[in-house]
Amino acid sequence: MTVPSSADANLMPDQSSSNSNLPEAENAPVAGPATATPTGPEVIRAYLSKLGDGPGCYRMLDAKGEALYVGKARSLKKRVAAYAKFAGHTIRIQRMIAATASMEFISTETETDALLLEANLIKRLNPRYNVLLRDDKSFPHILIEDGPWPLLRKHRGARREKGRYFGPFASAGAVNRTLNQLQKAFLLRTCSDSVFESRTRPCLLYQIKRCAAPCVGKITEQDYSALVGDAARFLEGRSTRVQSELAERMTEASAAMEFERAAVYRDRLRAMAHVQGHQGINPRVTAEADVIALHREGAQACVQVFFFRSHQNWGNRAYFPRISAEESEGEILEAFLGQFYAEKTPPRMVLLSHPAENARLLAEALCTIAGRRIAMAVPRRGEKRELVEHAMQNAREALARKMAESATQAKLLSGLAESFNLEQPPRRIEVYDNSHIQGAHAVGAMIVAGPEGFERGQYRKFNIKNTDLAPGDDFAMMTEVLTRRFQRLVKEDPDRRGANWPDLVLIDGGAGQVSAAAAVLADLGIEDIALLGVAKGVDRDAGKEEFHAPGRRPFSLRFRSPSLYFVQRLRDEAHRFAIGAHRAKRSKAVGATPLDEVPGVGPARKRALLAHFGSAKAVSRAGLADLKMADGISAAMAETIYAYFQGTR
Repeated sequence: MTVPSSADANLMPDQSSSNSNLPEAENAPVAGPATATPTGPEVIRAYLSKLGDGPGCYRMLDAKGEALYVGKARSLKKRVAAYAKFAGHTIRIQRMIAATASMEFISTETETDALLLEANLIKRLNPRYNVLLRDDKSFPHILIEDGPWPLLRKHRGARREKGRYFGPFASAGAVNRTLNQLQKAFLLRTCSDSVFESRTRPCLLYQIKRCAAPCVGKITEQDYSALVGDAARFLEGRSTRVQSELAERMTEASAAMEFERAAVYRDRLRAMAHVQGHQGINPRVTAEADVIALHREGAQACVQVFFFRSHQNWGNRAYFPRISAEESEGEILEAFLGQFYAEKTPPRMVLLSHPAENARLLAEALCTIAGRRIAMAVPRRGEKRELVEHAMQNAREALARKMAESATQAKLLSGLAESFNLEQPPRRIEVYDNSHIQGAHAVGAMIVAGPEGFERGQYRKFNIKNTDLAPGDDFAMMTEVLTRRFQRLVKEDPDRRGANWPDLVLIDGGAGQVSAAAAVLADLGIEDIALLGVAKGVDRDAGKEEFHAPGRRPFSLRFRSPSLYFVQRLRDEAHRFAIGAHRAKRSKAVGATPLDEVPGVGPARKRALLAHFGSAKAVSRAGLADLKMADGISAAMAETIYAYFQGTR
């Protein structure tokens, strides 16, 4: 029998099942109830006659059509044959085989293509039995856009704009700090093209020596290009050359008694030194690498990734993949690397703490993604080994913190269930709050918490759409928010097979808000979700909160109760998120004008109209002939603008 390779080892046991769920078949250790849909080795064996010996990916599906496992194979037929028996497999793989009702296959040209496809499918399908990397954020980069006056800015997401990208940085904060110092060092513009084109005098950044003011001709295009070149070389790691050139220019300016120009070079040198000082541990030999270290304890693991670019440490990020206790370090790293680089460009070197399974195949896949040679190694000595050991130490510490936090969170959830008479500790808590100023710019907010703490990737905001609400009608706002939220849940997951259904809903409010929420759930036929309102209590004092539940009298928790503190944290987080969403909406509205709603009027035409008429109100009152006289406004566009404002009066 062919022994499953590392792809088969990336399996996660179904914690809710037991050995009794296995049917009697070929050395299966235990037996269980029959199912309407055939499952198990017989189903898998039926595919063998239809499979070839080429490489590809396979998906094992349960009776509901959900993916149990995604794997790759050099030979699909040999790999699937390994699953046609229970014998020789661990209990968790036997569980997976027993649950398999059907399989799907995709043939590929090479095994490398199969590996890349496997990683993409795992990220998209989240199969229960695979090692899963929970990663919902892209990494920020620094972008120097192409153009006659290149723009320096932060970038996150797909690389759609033309220019030079530098990164990744581990966090937006690291990018912002670096951009702040780069402004001082190289004086590149950070304003948008629309602002740049409309400036008639220098902005404040020029006054505080953070921009060369190319918008108003304070610097020539040639000199500005030189600044751009210096910034790019610095970010590429050629900082020594840039600093030596600046030092020479400072010396020359001092010798020529041009002390103001010398002071400019001095300030740029200081800013560059500050950037380097904020990067942390800066390797001397390793110019560009990702350092990836794994530490595990049983079924818990932490993978630390450090990003080194331009001989500088650009930060790190910790990941806690879902694994089982039976996976080896090499198997975990293979699964992690495939998923981590599925949508990220790998650096020229990847340094690992442990040898990964199928290392040669992984290296080929990374080369395919990057379009150039990628070196992957487990260093044994020297500077590279020191970097790996430093990452290992951070992985150990991060996992210890994570396990301590998880234990504390589990205790808090258990206490919450006891305090509020819940059947079991909630796996998902949703907290709702509204924010507005006398009904203006109203926003509803939802935050989510669970065994892992706050799940910020699940937060949602709701712009209140009902324009007939009375100003400040919190009950109606809450009704709209909950209706939209749970109508969508009922539509997308009526059988509640996913993890997005809450066990407990907390409302920031009293009996009125709870009644409104209960009415929404009742109208949708939802009767098994615990609902609780959190009111401020006497004198709006923290610690004197009153709790409201449908069919119960208001009650309180004892002062200094851990459950009370936990609920306060949940409510305060919802309040913070709601206020932030409201402020963002209000700030956006401050800069809005009636011209934003006119079809076909973009930033350029908007600037032309405001320059010609002086205000949006004047544009709305202008006649058709006057509109045609504005620069950049054609006769057809003038008629569109005129018709729009005539229709709105």
